[in-house]
Amino acid sequence: MPLTDPTIRNAKADTKPVKLFDAAGLFLLVTPAGGKWWRFKYRFGGKEKLLSMGTYPQVSLKEAREKRDDAKKLLRNHADPAAERQAVKQTKSGKGSFEAVAREWFSKFSQSWVPRHAETIQQRLKNHILPSLGQRQINEVTAPVLLAVLRKIEAQGYIETAHRVKQICGQIFRYAIATGRAERDPAADLKGALPPAKSKRMASIIDPKGVGGLLRAIDDYKGSIVTQCALQLGALTFVRPGELRHAEWEEIDLDAAEWRIPAEKMKMKSPHIVPLSKQAVSVLNKIQPLTGQGRYVFPSERTRARPMSENTVNAALRRMGYTKEEVTGHGFRSMASTLLHEQGWRSEVIERQLAHQERNKVKAAYNHAEHLAERKKMMQTWTDYLDALKAGAKIIPFRQVNG
Repeated sequence: MPLTDPTIRNAKADTKPVKLFDAAGLFLLVTPAGGKWWRFKYRFGGKEKLLSMGTYPQVSLKEAREKRDDAKKLLRNHADPAAERQAVKQTKSGKGSFEAVAREWFSKFSQSWVPRHAETIQQRLKNHILPSLGQRQINEVTAPVLLAVLRKIEAQGYIETAHRVKQICGQIFRYAIATGRAERDPAADLKGALPPAKSKRMASIIDPKGVGGLLRAIDDYKGSIVTQCALQLGALTFVRPGELRHAEWEEIDLDAAEWRIPAEKMKMKSPHIVPLSKQAVSVLNKIQPLTGQGRYVFPSERTRARPMSENTVNAALRRMGYTKEEVTGHGFRSMASTLLHEQGWRSEVIERQLAHQERNKVKAAYNHAEHLAERKKMMQTWTDYLDALKAGAKIIPFRQVNG
């Protein structure tokens, strides 16, 4: 039965602690030395836990019950009362290790990232950031301390990685500021402290004659027909390699000649429409009898339950005799971007079809259909142009006619 104040006042323990239970997980632990400790027993994440709620009489029976009820509210909202208490303590004190804040930041934001990006961030935290900064209080990390970490990466020749690590640290510091555990972002003080990173262009063929040769080599590919179709569709649609290999049949409407990629699969987390040319539809019709009963358009050779390996397209290009310095699966994008710009298509139309980042994220959520009519025309003309290159004919560059 529930505890009463007289019962608590008169409670004693002989040689071993005694537990006096109230209700809903609340109990009083009475020690042989006379101490009386409030405890709340609960389960979270499949594990049994205990939360200390002070001592009697400093915390009365009524106050202990109120604390228990507050904890139960957190549990109903799927929050761990012990973890919430620790977070509040850190926020009030302005303290917290860099590692604790970094892991909290990662946990909150990584759910919206594509898996490969989340894995990259995790590896950079593990390899470059936490070994040096993890145990430091985040509000004690200064610009010179952070710069020393970046200099180590720079000294190994990884300038681009050093810049990326600086960006990650900046995001963590800004999160710490928002949650009351830091007052400033020292990463912002390091502007210009690192040498600029050399921009890297994905290996690509942009010479029209070379493009024609590549397309003929793809048509003559002697490996898997699934891989061959992936190469063909990659050239025709110039989507990112990850978007290509994760293509699902339910995303593709062959009658409407459209491929609608959901936001969670896109790098910029915005839905994307890929107009399909007649030739692209033909490629999909060719492969549909082979993979159309499954989930993925281009499944793994080992199991239809998983998409094609990220190395498959590049391995096929190597088998065809192209080196990684000449072309990669990602190179279809720069190939299309370069040639489409040269042919006079409007930059904003090309960039929208490439699904490049829209700086205004709110605007980006509604812009997946922007310039769609013009994009459909461009994609069909692009494919016709590639067919002419493949045929080896003398090409008269096509020009976008505005209006």
